[in-house]
Amino acid sequence: MHYLYILQSEETGKYYVGESRDVKKRLEEHISGRTSYGKRNTGIKLVFKEAVINRSKAKKLESFLKRQKSRKFIDKFIDGKINIPR
Repeated sequence: MHYLYILQSEETGKYYVGESRDVKKRLEEHISGRTSYGKRNTGIKLVFKEAVINRSKAKKLESFLKRQKSRKFIDKFIDGKINIPR
């Protein structure tokens, strides 16, 4: 099982959208600064996580969200105000 996840920096408010099989391990990598997002942002927290049937679907959702380039869109997605067909 794969997961779509969204992280947010408490300092900057910036989001990071990703997919992973092991979200806990990936979150630890971000927090410890082993990723470029983790190096540039502090106070990282997991704000959204959803199980996706396979990696292909997770990558498509990740790509779609990243193409939006809108914090407001991601806010609405997290709040459940925007439904993306899965």
